[in-house]
Amino acid sequence: MHQTVANPAPPADRVSFSGERSTFRKLVTRGALLELVTFGFYRFWLATDIGRHLWSHTSVGDDSAEYTGRAKELLIGFLIAMAILVPVYLVYFLIGLEAEMMQAFASIPLVLFFYLFTEFARYRARRYRLSRTLWRGLRFSMGGSGWSYGWRSGLWGLLVVISLGFALPWRAAALERFKMRHTAYGSLQGRFDGTGGELFKRAWGLWLSGLLAIAIVFAIPVIASPTSLIDIFLLLIVIVFFLLVLPFVYAAFKAIEWRWWVSGLRLGEVCFESRLATGALNGCYWKAIGWSVLYMALLAGWLAGIFWIVGELFSIGGTVEQHMLFVSQHPAFLAGSAVGYLLMALAFGAVVRVYLNRDVWALVALSTVVHNLAAADDVSGQGEAVGAVGEGLADGLDVAGF
Repeated sequence: MHQTVANPAPPADRVSFSGERSTFRKLVTRGALLELVTFGFYRFWLATDIGRHLWSHTSVGDDSAEYTGRAKELLIGFLIAMAILVPVYLVYFLIGLEAEMMQAFASIPLVLFFYLFTEFARYRARRYRLSRTLWRGLRFSMGGSGWSYGWRSGLWGLLVVISLGFALPWRAAALERFKMRHTAYGSLQGRFDGTGGELFKRAWGLWLSGLLAIAIVFAIPVIASPTSLIDIFLLLIVIVFFLLVLPFVYAAFKAIEWRWWVSGLRLGEVCFESRLATGALNGCYWKAIGWSVLYMALLAGWLAGIFWIVGELFSIGGTVEQHMLFVSQHPAFLAGSAVGYLLMALAFGAVVRVYLNRDVWALVALSTVVHNLAAADDVSGQGEAVGAVGEGLADGLDVAGF
């Protein structure tokens, strides 16, 4: 009697990332300086360079990805977005001039409009980036309606608010299923097999800890009614403890979310698995926080220095209050402050791009393996490159990113 021996499963292929942080840091530093001298317009070229760097240094198996987006496309998309957004802002401004009560009433539909419009922009931006992503010479594609995604996101967002965040995992799963249902790599149809229940099982402790921490911070001033120095000192200890713990909680949640999301992705018979550790992103977030605190301290020193210089050069005497009011309203101080805030914003953007874009991307990529990659060997091309209006909308609404 012959015994049938099952064929062993083929080994999984790894995702690799070969980009150097020093090279990427130079890229974003140079980009930040060019943003400064071009009044922000270089951001479209910088976003394109970042995409090319990340894609070209990311390989699945032995083949690297390719990003074919162009900065001019983003600029045109942004201008079209501004043609849509500026009239909306103008109407709201005119309503505010007419009556404060009407402005307050109009703010409700305005907030709803921008929320739905932002979700629409996110969907269209992802569609644009996918259509500019190639692997083995074939492009990814994404269809579906951005407005259909927007109202789904709005309804789920309302449920998340009502449930105090309890429904967040199911919202993430439902929206990702919608996106992947309309995603394809050539003729390989995408889908998402992750469920809200799986994400909740992994992250429920963090969700509960976050709710308790927020409740404690808001409840202590009410319960303690700090009137003595001891009460105030204890309150400060609790707040500092909360601020120190929060980055760990958030970083852990993002790691869990990334692992859940990657492991749920499917392209035909090709499936992915993430082995990202729960504490893998702690360093990324703490580095970003540390540099941000340093930049805020430098900004405070800059403002203090400008204030002192202006006060010495243009002193008018009088009381301390009059002196401070005069200096704070002087054009030289306002101009110096604007330069300081602009430099800090650009420096903070560079920090975010290095630690929360590049480093997170690298950690997620290096912890990912691909099963049954051979199913992508015989794939026919389909899909077309779509316009950059969605990416421009996302940039205009300040939600652009990877």
